[in-house]
Amino acid sequence: MGQLAREFQVTLRTLRFYEDRGLVSPKRDGTTRVYSRRDRARLKLVLMGKKVGFSLTEIREMLDLYDLKDGQIVQLRVALKRFQEQVDVLKDQRSDIEQAIEELERTVDVVAGMLREKETATG
Repeated sequence: MGQLAREFQVTLRTLRFYEDRGLVSPKRDGTTRVYSRRDRARLKLVLMGKKVGFSLTEIREMLDLYDLKDGQIVQLRVALKRFQEQVDVLKDQRSDIEQAIEELERTVDVVAGMLREKETATG
C-alpha cells in the first residue's frame, strides 16, 4: 500500500478511505493489500476526477458504469455529458474568479493610494 501511496502521492489514509467507499478493491494477502491493474486505473481516474471537481459520489457512479457489458456506449455517453457539464461549471468558476481578481485589484489600488496619501501627509 505504501508504494501505491507514494506512486500516486496520496496518504495511506486516503487509500483506505477510497477502499471503504468501494472505489478500489484490493485483494488481501494476509494483512497486505494487493492492488490490481484495475485498482491502479480506478485510482488514477478517482484522482483525476477529484482534481477537476467531481465529488466522490459522481466519480463512483461513472466508475460503476465501466462494469456494464454494453460495449461502453452507455458509460461513454454518461461520461461525455458529465465532463461537458463540469467544463461548464469550471468555466463559470473561472469567470467568477476573474471578476473577483479584478475587483480586488481595484481595491488594492484604492487602498495603496490612500496609504500613500497618509504617508505623504505625515511624512
